This record gives sequence, structure tokens and C-alpha cells, in this order.
Amino acid sequence: MAGTLPGIPSSWPLIAEMVMRSFALAACIQASMKRAIHSRFKRGREHAQDRRIVQVGVSEHRTKVKYPGNKISTTKYKWYSFLPKGLYEQFRRVANLYFAFHAAISLTPVSPVNPVTTVLPLVFVIGVALVKEAVEDFRRGREDKKVNNRLVSVLWSDGQFRKLRWKDVNVGDIVRVDCDNFFPADMLFLSSNDSSGTSYVETMNLDGETSLKIRICLDQTRELSHTAFKTFNAVVECEQPNPSIYTFVGNLIWMEKVSHLGPTQILLRGSKLRNTPYVYGVVLFTGFETKIMMNSLDPPSKRSSVERQLDFIILFQLALLVGMSVLSGLLFAIWLSMDFHKQWYLQPGRNSGNNSITFAQFNYKRPFFAGILQFFTGLVLYGYFVPISLYVSLEIVKIIQALFINYDIQLFHEETAKPASARTSNLNEELGQVSIILSDKTGTLTRNEMEFFKCSVAGISYGTGVTEIEKAVADQTGNELMPNHHDQICSNLKVEKGFNLKDSRLVDLNWQNEPRSDIIERFLEILALCHTVVTEGEPNPDTIKYLAESPDEAALVAAAKRLGFFMYKRSETSIHVKLYGKDGDATELKYELLNTLEFNSVRKRMSVIVRDPDGCLLLLCKGADNVIFERLSPEGKGFEPLTAQHMNEFAEAGLRTLAMGYRELNEQYYANWQKRWLAAKQEIMIAESQAEKLDELCEEIESDLILVGATAIEDKLQVGVPQTISKLLKAGIKIWVLTGDKMETAINIGYACSLLRHNTIKYIIRLEENRSIMSEMTNRGKSYDESCAEFVSRQIQEGNGALEAVQMEQETSHAIIIDGLSLNFVLNSDLLKQGFLALALKCDSVICCRASPIQKATVTELVRCHGKLICLAIGDGANDVGMIQKANIGVGIAGVEGQQAVMSSDIAIAQFRFLERLLLVHGAWCYNRVTFMIKYFFYKNFVFGFSVFFFNAYTRFSGQSIYADWYLSLYNVIFTAGPVVVIAILDQDVNATSLLKFPLLYKKGQVNASFTPSRIAIGMISGVTQAAACFFLVITAYKYSDRATGQTVGLYAIGTTMYTCIVFVVNIQIAFIVQYWTWIHHIFIWGEIIAWIAFLLISGELPTRFAGQLKMLFVGVVASAPSFYAITLVSTILALLPSFTICAFARNFRPDDYQIVQELEKLEVGTELHSGSTTQNFDSKHQQELELITSRSEDLEQESNVSTGTVFTSESRNWQELLDSQVQRLWSSNSEINQCVCVSSSS
Repeated sequence: MAGTLPGIPSSWPLIAEMVMRSFALAACIQASMKRAIHSRFKRGREHAQDRRIVQVGVSEHRTKVKYPGNKISTTKYKWYSFLPKGLYEQFRRVANLYFAFHAAISLTPVSPVNPVTTVLPLVFVIGVALVKEAVEDFRRGREDKKVNNRLVSVLWSDGQFRKLRWKDVNVGDIVRVDCDNFFPADMLFLSSNDSSGTSYVETMNLDGETSLKIRICLDQTRELSHTAFKTFNAVVECEQPNPSIYTFVGNLIWMEKVSHLGPTQILLRGSKLRNTPYVYGVVLFTGFETKIMMNSLDPPSKRSSVERQLDFIILFQLALLVGMSVLSGLLFAIWLSMDFHKQWYLQPGRNSGNNSITFAQFNYKRPFFAGILQFFTGLVLYGYFVPISLYVSLEIVKIIQALFINYDIQLFHEETAKPASARTSNLNEELGQVSIILSDKTGTLTRNEMEFFKCSVAGISYGTGVTEIEKAVADQTGNELMPNHHDQICSNLKVEKGFNLKDSRLVDLNWQNEPRSDIIERFLEILALCHTVVTEGEPNPDTIKYLAESPDEAALVAAAKRLGFFMYKRSETSIHVKLYGKDGDATELKYELLNTLEFNSVRKRMSVIVRDPDGCLLLLCKGADNVIFERLSPEGKGFEPLTAQHMNEFAEAGLRTLAMGYRELNEQYYANWQKRWLAAKQEIMIAESQAEKLDELCEEIESDLILVGATAIEDKLQVGVPQTISKLLKAGIKIWVLTGDKMETAINIGYACSLLRHNTIKYIIRLEENRSIMSEMTNRGKSYDESCAEFVSRQIQEGNGALEAVQMEQETSHAIIIDGLSLNFVLNSDLLKQGFLALALKCDSVICCRASPIQKATVTELVRCHGKLICLAIGDGANDVGMIQKANIGVGIAGVEGQQAVMSSDIAIAQFRFLERLLLVHGAWCYNRVTFMIKYFFYKNFVFGFSVFFFNAYTRFSGQSIYADWYLSLYNVIFTAGPVVVIAILDQDVNATSLLKFPLLYKKGQVNASFTPSRIAIGMISGVTQAAACFFLVITAYKYSDRATGQTVGLYAIGTTMYTCIVFVVNIQIAFIVQYWTWIHHIFIWGEIIAWIAFLLISGELPTRFAGQLKMLFVGVVASAPSFYAITLVSTILALLPSFTICAFARNFRPDDYQIVQELEKLEVGTELHSGSTTQNFDSKHQQELELITSRSEDLEQESNVSTGTVFTSESRNWQELLDSQVQRLWSSNSEINQCVCVSSSS
């Protein structure tokens, strides 16, 4: 039988199977060993103490306790596990597993082809993947080696510091780290060159924050120098290693004194020393026990919906392949049992031996067994249906697409010099299918550049400026802003970062003349003292810099400075301020800093306890209004009504508000509380337990507050946000904003950024400040939670009813606004989840107020999993990481809050406005390109595979291949691979300008119009029909000879002609599809045809042992007959004619929306119509369609130039409605014809 290799033993399949199983077994054994080691380590840790005891000093003085070394490794493979583990990873793919099975069968005598044709492509594909893995792992290993061999100064037994490699550093070593160097391990900060014991640390590699953090050593050790460390013997009791980078508990025991340790005394590996010449520290955790290594987890694996759909297509093809093989075996068995006597020359036994596979394959006495063998023959012969090079080609294409995103100059932010960065290429096409965007507000829609804008003190509102949001709302509602008589230009007005208060009653120290100046002074005292800000530079108001962990804190301290309360120095135990008087003299005040009760997302407040210069104990507190108001004493509520009113007004203006309060503490009470506070810090060594105890103590002392006032800070919108949101909404993308702001703030920001409009119907779901809940609970005897859940459910039902009543009105949009308390009940009830999601998906936008980070992540998961929609989450801070990782696509903004969102994201951009081009241009292109590539791969493989099937059926399923072995091997690798890759990288169905002008074109990806089962089936059917045309035309034509000798052509001559027709058909077919021609397209499309002819010429001249039956086949037999050229020409034309005819009809009489835009681009119809000319290439119906799009184009251009407070006229809304209806009509009218369009139309 042709293609069978004699001499190959029948045991080959068993050997191949044993090899594959051994690889899988080795990988499983390695994984089991790792799990066992991890389990044993975990059990050991569970039974260990809850604390670590570290003896500090030179190694001779320390007890020999075995701790993990400081050497790290981030490689994925070891030298001994690379091959088995790498192969195991590759064969986890269904397609690769099939190809391995396919290659294994080809090694047996049942194979009709040379094993090289199946093994070589598999080895190539797997080899490329393994080489890629090896290169990436080698790079990781090289970086590990570089890190492990860094040098650091370590104290030796002679009292001298000597250089030592990082990997040789041990727990308990005292090390010195110089400026601009990384810390080699997690260390306790002992001292520095600064007498105050401070240092500055950059933690960007840990938490993504770009701002410098201050670290303060203990007063007990800050005077230590390098000479004192030789005799320094101390003990550190601390928590066991854990991944929490924000917490640390422990004690330093030295000279019989116990000092508490906290996060501010810890220098973590991965962070870098800045603005400090050097520091000394003692190593506590090394290697994989450091916090950075315990947090170095792989991000969640994400796959695009197209790729997941591809898996089902592969499984369908495998099922089809098995079905065709079963059919072949069944028909062969029937033919063998009924009609074999006519084929006497195929009877076995004469040349094949009684026990050979050949005998069994044609043994008419056992047709059932022969049919089974032919089934396996069919599996090998038809295996070319499944495109083996698809995965490799797809990966290459996606990588290059990601590079195009990275190097797009229009996604480059000049101010920060930050380009876009596609951190993964797996989700390129997903960018073209986004239905919902979930966005953070602060730093994402806004600039995160905070300015102190207004305040309320003693029930009096100060600040007369008008925010951007107030202007936008006034423009949308048509109201005029009233001037304020206090808005006067001040005499000493200076430009101050973070300060933009305009009010003559406060600035220039005029507040000292106010009736309640004592309360204003207390207000400024809170601003200047209640924070964690550190100073940098000389104590001069004009040159000093404030280093804060958030821009809000820096703005508040800057406001206190501008109003005469200047904080110029801070240490671990004191804060120094200068209070300026009207005469210009400054009074220096020193406040003793006793405790700092830090802010977190649960407490929503922070406090400091200080002793003022008069010796009075004060607790100063700032936080959210609802948190502060519920902690006021009866005597401290005097200003609550007016302050609450002012805070609501500030929120409506889009400002961020904080309430300010204080409490005078009794000495005896504080002494008792402080004793319990220190005990909790010193005795508890588990961070979570300690935090719970400390929160209880905070809750106790942060009570009976006296309200002073409130602050209002403005965070301006980023450039281009309103226009971007407006364009995305027109593209059919719903936008959800999840913010921690009050509802009034969120609503007005929604108006400012065009998320809400004057015609938007708002459905508000609100529990906060709703007193009817409590009365209903009392009347019905229900619990609070039951009443709240019922109230929220009723509001959702009312929203659904109202929406159904007005949904026919096209001029209105719909939005849901829900507060954090209501959202909490929604997320905790499956029934409320379903109702809320059903209502939300009917609306254009959703605003979630007072949302916590965990709620953001949960809402994102709700939309993605239950809504079954492609969602994109975008944020800029650490509190957005959860929702970024939960979304189908996570986008991080490289903003003021650092890089943690970027490090957790799939794609990073510098500004929200870049999302428009990322989705509408790159997303649309990538979706069209990737879906086209997949469909075309299946199409061309069906053309090739069914020509093999037809010939096998023609030969009564005997298992004979019509093609030479080299043809089978090179079809997918060389002769048809190039053009599809080039088009998947470069093709543009519509240019970028048109995609931005007509955002409705984006809906094609949202509904997955290019990758529906019907479109995929059309491409496959087209492949079958073209294969049939090529096969039957060639077979029919070669029944007659046009050679002078009268001889007919042989098997491989027919196969060469048929193969030539197929190469011409699939390459010319792709030429029909190209929308955007370049010289690269020409080289690859026509170059493939030239490469095929060149291969025939070269292979015919090779020695016989290499060329085999191809020796002089083309020149001597095929090309020498005129029939070859006629057959090739006629077969190519007839095979492509139906496809070309259907495509031409569809484009001219039932055009798709993007095809209309293509004609607009080519013929510049917009310019011609605007000048009054007519287009002769279109009938009147298409003329109206182009006039419609042209008019909408002019409207969109006008909208792109309007300001933030755009008022959308009725004319522009009418054009939007007309375009919507036109596109919907085009989609519906094209639904039938598109089902008949070939693969060229489905691009």
C-alpha cells in the first residue's frame, strides 16, 4: 500500500504510548512530591509556635536555628523536569493530544502515509512551544542569578562590615544598605545616618505605590552606629512569615526593655532605600519567607471567549473526523464482503504473508476486522482536517497585535511619557467584544490631583469657587450660577499645589477676625496634626514638600499651611507646627504624638492622640460623615444640621468630603486605655487577632466627639472623559461606575462626564438616610436585615415596572444609582442579585456609591458570571485590583496612586480617554482579524482534507492517498500559512478614523457576528464545495489524455495537478478577502503560489533517495502537457465563482454596515454629497444610506469638539436614533443573505 513503510515493527504503537505515559507519569510524580512537601511544611507550621524568636548580632553569639536561606528561584522548570513537565503542559491541549495520537498511528502499518508527514509537523509545533518555554525560563533563571549574587554589607565577628552575596545572608544578620539599593531581605530598621531615625523607602515593587514611604526606627536603637553593633545582643519576638505587606507585629527585647514593633519599623525585600545615605537593619525573614515572595503568585489565567469557542470547534472537528473514519470503515467492510471478488488483484496472501496487517486489511473473510483497521487508516488520512499549526500561528499573531498596541503613538501620554502596555496577548480579540465597562472614579475618571476647595466650620460654609461639575450640571439644566459676594481676589494669593480655596473670610489670616475663630483654629489644628504626612526639605512654607500616602492628606496639610497653621517637622513622637498671626509673627508649637489610629476601608476614619503645648490630651479625628456623626456626643452635635447640609451641597458640586471632630481625654482614662493598647500590641503575635483587638480599643476611645466642621476637596475630571464615555455609550457599551463617594457626588459627576444626561431617567435604590425602614421594621416586627432586604427588593421591582412603562420612548436613557448599604444586601441574596442584574442590564449606565473594594470585585464577578457578558474593569489603585482580576479584561491606569493596578492588569494605559481607541479601533481590528484567521484555517483545511476524502471514496475507501508525503507535510507549514498570518496582523476592514466616527460599527463584535456557528459552518461548507470542484474537475479531465504517446497520467501526477488547483484556490480566495493591501500582502499571497511552483521544480531535480516519486514529475510529466494549464485555470475559476458571485451580490444589493463605510472611504462620498454632487455607483437606496452616515459623521465631529458641559440637541439625538434604526435594519435585512455568504464575506 502506498505510503507504508516496510520494516516498521508492529510494536511501535505500544512504544509510543509507553513514552507518552512516562512523560505524564513523571510530571504527576513531581506535582505529587511538591504537594507532599507543601503539606508537610504546612502541618509543621500549624504545630509551630505563633511567633518567631530571632537572636540579633554576629553569628557567634546566635543560637544555631535553621531558617530557610535567602536564595530564591522563580523558574518554572528544573533541568530534570523540563522535558516531562514541558511535554505534559503541551499535551494538555486537546488538539496536541490528538496530533500525538495521530502521529503514533502513523508509525504503524495501517498508516497510508509516511510517518514523517505527521511526526515532523508535530515535532515542529511542540518544539517551537518548548523552545519558547525554555527561553522564558532561562531568562527567569538568569534574573534570579543576578539577584542572588547582589552584594550587601554584613557585620562580621570582628565588628567590620564586609560585602556578602544576597544568597548568603541569614536570619539575625545585621546589614547595612546604602542609598538607591534594594533591601536583601525583610529587615527590622535599627538606625540610619539621620539622628531622628527616619528613612525613605520606595515600595513600588511591593504595592505599586510611587510615593515614598517613611520608616522610623525605635528611639531605643536610633543612636546605634557601626561601632556599637559588635556588642549588640538583642532578641526579636515577631509573627511568623505571612504575605500581609501592610501589617507586622513584634517586640524588640534589649537591655531588659521591651519595645513594640510595627509596620513602620520594617524594611521589606523588594523595596528600595531613597533620599537616605544608609540604614542599618537586622534580617528577620529570608528567601521564600519574605513578604514579596509570599505574594508572588501568578495572576488568574484568562482566556478569551473566542478561544474557548475554538475548543468546541476543535472537538466538533475531531467528532467529524471520527465520524468520517467510521463511515469509511463501515463502507469498506460492506464493499469487501459483497464485491471483493471483482477486485481479485487485491486479494491478500500472495505477497503479504498470512499474519501481516495488509492481509487483515483486505481479508474479505473477516470484513468487520478489516473495517476496524480501515477506521484507523482513515484517522491518519483525514487528520489534516484539524489545523496543527493554528495554535502556533495564533500565538504569533496575538503577540504582534499586542506590539501594535504598545507602539501606538496615539496611546502614548506625553506628560508622563507612558505608552500603552499589553501585558498579555491572550485577550486581544476580547477588546472588540466588550459589552460592559466597570470603572473606578478617583484617578480613573478624575485626575487624582486633590485641591482643598471648600469647607464648613462652626456651621458656616466657606469657599466660593465653582467646580467643573457645577458648571457641567448648570449647562445641562440651563441654570445660571449665582456669584458670591465673598468671592474676592485676595492680596497674597499664591499658587499652591493642593489648595484652591477662594474666600476672603479665611485667606490672608482673615479667619482670625471671624466670630468663631477659636473653632476655626481647632479645625486647622486637626488638618495640621491628624495625618501620616512627613516633610522633606527646609522648614520654609514656600519650599517644604509634603510626602503623603494619598493626595487627599497632602491637600489638607497644605490647606492648614496656607491658612496659617504650618506643620514643618514630624518625628515618631512629636509634631512641630508654626501658628502665624496677623502681624506676621509665628508661634512655634510642639505637640507630643502619643498614638496614631490609622485609616482603613472598614473604619473609614483616622485619629491621632496628642498632648498639646498646654498639656491637654486631645483625640483628633477625621472621617466619613456617617461614621463621625454617629460617634458625636450630645454636646458635640451643635453644628451637625448645618454641617450635614453643607456636606450635601459640597457633594452635589462633586467634591470629596470629610467630617472633622475632636475629644478632650481624661488623664486617668487615657492611662488605662494606653495600658490596654500597649498590652494588645506586645502580647498578641498574630496580625489579624491583634487588629481585631486594636479596632475594639479604637472604637472605644473614638466616641463622644465634638463636631468642628467638614472639608471639601475637588478632584477634576481627566481630559477627554466626557467625550470618551459618550462615544462608548454610542457604541452600545454599558458603563458602570463603582465609587466610594456619596450618592450626590456620584450623580453630579455622572452628569459631568456624560454618563447621565438631562433626559436620563434615574432609578435610585437607597437605604442610607431612609427612615421608613426603621418604622416598617417596628410596625411589622421584622428584623432589620429582613426589612432592608424587602425594601431593596421593592425598589428593584418598582424600577422594573417604571422601565417597562417608558422603554418605548427612544429619546430617554436609563440609569441605576444604588448606595453601598443597598448593594450589600443585593450581593448577599441570590434573589436580589437576579432582580438587580436584570434591571441593570436594561439600563445604559449604573452608578454604585459607597462601594468597598470587595463589593467592586463581587459586582464584577456578578456581571461576568451571571450576566454572561464580556466585561472590562478599569482602575488605578490597589482597591481596584479585585475587580480588575475578576473581569474578563482588566485595564490598569498608571496614575498617581501607583502601579499596583497596572501590575495586576491585562492592559495598562495612562488615561481613561485612551480606552476609546483601545476598544473601538484595536479591539475591533483584533476581533475581526482573529476570527477571520480561525475561520480561514478551518476553511483551507476543509478544502485540502475533503479532497483526500473524495479520492479515498473514489478508490472505495482503500486508504490510498492521492498526494505525495511532502505535499501533506508542507501544506499548512509553507504553502498556505503566510497570507493568513499577514492578514491577521495587518488587515483593516475599516480605517481607524471611520471606526471612531461610527462607533456603532463596534456592535459587530459585541454580538459576535463574525464568529457565529453559522458563519463558521459557511466557511467549512465553502471548503467542501471548492474541494469537490477541484477534485471532480481534475479527475474528469484526466480521464482523457492529450499526450502524444496516448498514455494517461499516474497517481501522483493527478495529485500534483489537484494540489496546484487547491493552492491557487485558497490563496486567490484570501486575496478576495483582503481589505487593506500593502506590499507585504502581495509578497506573501503571490509568493506562496510561486513557492509551490519553485518547490516542484527543485524537488524534481533532487536525487531519487530524497525526491522519491517526485523525481522529474512536474517538468517531465505534469507541466509538459497543455491539459495541466487548462485544468488548473478552469478548476480555479469554477471553484471560486460561486463564492465570488454571492459576495458580489451581497455587497451590491444587501451591503453590511461596514461595507457602506468602506465605500464612503474609497469614493469620498461624504465630500461629494456635501458639495451637492451625486454618486453614480449606487442606487437611490444606498444613496440615502450614505447621506445618513455622512450627516451623522458631521454631527459626531461637532460633538468631539464640545466642552465638558455639552448640551445634546434634539437634532443630534434624532440622527443617533436614525443611525441606530438604520444599522438595525441593515443587520436584520442581511441576516438571511449573510447565512449564504462564503468565508470571504465573513471576514
